[in-house]
Amino acid sequence: MSISFDNTENAFEYKSTAQLKKARFLFSSMSFQSLVKIGTWITPRILSLGLPVNGLIRNTIFTQFVGGETLEETAAVGKLLRQYGVQVILDYGVEGKEGENNFDHSTDEFIRVINYASTQPNMPFMSVKITGIARFGLLEKLDAAANGHSGATGVVHTEVLSEVEQAEWERVTARMERIIQTAAAKNVGVLIDAEESWVQDPVDAITMQMMEKYNKEKIVVYNTIQLYRHDRLQFLKDSEAYAQAGNFILGAKLVRGAYMEKERKRAVEQNIASPIQPDKAATDRDYNAAIEFCVKHIHNIAFIVASHNEYSNLFATQQMQAKGLPLNHPHIHFSQLYGMSDNITFNLAKAGCPVSKYLPFGPIKDVIPYLMRRAQENSSVKGQTGRELGLIKKELQRRMKIQN
Repeated sequence: MSISFDNTENAFEYKSTAQLKKARFLFSSMSFQSLVKIGTWITPRILSLGLPVNGLIRNTIFTQFVGGETLEETAAVGKLLRQYGVQVILDYGVEGKEGENNFDHSTDEFIRVINYASTQPNMPFMSVKITGIARFGLLEKLDAAANGHSGATGVVHTEVLSEVEQAEWERVTARMERIIQTAAAKNVGVLIDAEESWVQDPVDAITMQMMEKYNKEKIVVYNTIQLYRHDRLQFLKDSEAYAQAGNFILGAKLVRGAYMEKERKRAVEQNIASPIQPDKAATDRDYNAAIEFCVKHIHNIAFIVASHNEYSNLFATQQMQAKGLPLNHPHIHFSQLYGMSDNITFNLAKAGCPVSKYLPFGPIKDVIPYLMRRAQENSSVKGQTGRELGLIKKELQRRMKIQN
């Protein structure tokens, strides 16, 4: 069957006309880069001063991109999406809080999310950010010791750590173990988020360790692979070879990437080679090559096409069909961020593909970094904002014609 992402009736069936008009206003505002720049600078500062702007944020950008302030609030969104065959990836959206107490608290929250997801019929996954349970500086030291060579082997180079740091890393591993153990028992998949390139190696290694232990009989753990890095397609292939040798299933979430500006800036400042692809065409080429590789090795790889790129999503379905594989194969899943690319999500769901919305939740003040990234993303990727806006306008016009 052919899948089209132009069907706006499917895409926005779950939204009222009033909600669509609000989304139109929001995306129109985001098309002004200067406005977004001012907004992303001033909003966190206003909130830190305790000024009463929560209501304004909640009624605009928060409701567009976030499930709610609590797990319980996200239940309503999850229930609504379920009616249209769309699943949910839960994300505890609190970022950047360091300290052992905060790391333990985050671990408890991740476990609470897993326990909650296991009670819901359409919440098969949740996501974990390792920087939520481990000190950034510790990861940096481990990464420098690895020199970019150990991620696909599950080896963490702890020999460079002091005795105190060794104990600190053992606590990180214990937190990770608690999270994954709970997820395995509750049949909830855990997606380990990607981090900056200079802390990614120990993240890859500990994730591989968990896969080696828990991905034997079923797929519990997924690593996130950012294909805007020029070395990640090879890393995916190396990871698959390692998984095959270790007799476990590789879990891979394929994304283009989230830290491009930061990565390039650091490379210039430190006078080192940038880990980022030379251009978007190279990223697209590697992303689609990664899909092709995963489909080819689908017996040994469970993968998630986490993309807002229409062609990549279509390409994945075409690859599956060309191999005579069902679109609802248990080793493939599709996902887009909540509040974006509904034309992809809901049309994939209509076609019978397993697809989810990545749904963050948390107190407004804590999810501000996430929201600011969404605003910047939608202002810098001109095509994305224009596409979202165009589809919303098209659907509003379609509804007006019906009414007339």
